[in-house]
Amino acid sequence: MIYLVDDDAAVSQAMTLLLRTYHKEVTGFPDGPHLLAHLDTARPGVLLLDLRMPVISGLQLIDQLGQRGIHWPAIMVTGHGDVEACRRAFRAGVTDFLTKPVDEHALMDAITRAEAQLAADLQRDETRQLLSLLTQREAEVLEMVARGLGSKDIATALHLSVRTVDSHRAAIAAKLGTAAVAEQTRAWISLHP
Repeated sequence: MIYLVDDDAAVSQAMTLLLRTYHKEVTGFPDGPHLLAHLDTARPGVLLLDLRMPVISGLQLIDQLGQRGIHWPAIMVTGHGDVEACRRAFRAGVTDFLTKPVDEHALMDAITRAEAQLAADLQRDETRQLLSLLTQREAEVLEMVARGLGSKDIATALHLSVRTVDSHRAAIAAKLGTAAVAEQTRAWISLHP
């Protein structure tokens, strides 16, 4: 999903048509307040925002979304770009900054990068949620599994029986949805680099 916010109806319509030729699902809004009022938070997406708009600028919109816990990748578009505006946009977390008229290929490259970032962010959020289901002891066992220790070594280190460690490992597998050590290790490392 691409959430397009631009107060220039002609630009918004042209971008929507262009994005749909690339089979992108686009929802357009004439300004920030409309996006804030009608944003479907259950459908994360890429934000494609005009920098300078009346009422709420693109940067203010990102700030307000952040206050609501929405940190989706954002691409800022402007007809009046300057170095300071670009710097402020990147400090606000914008993934790309494009100037109007927007080059079709630059736009699609920016969207591809933003979609990849969104997918990675959603995967990290899902992993964080799954790991939060683990008890403290299960998290300790998983950390040791991720370091390459077997059940016997973990049992010795934690002063547990091998059977207890195996019981914790079974609970970890059930909560993470995988018994594969490589997948469990990848999940742990993704949040504990």
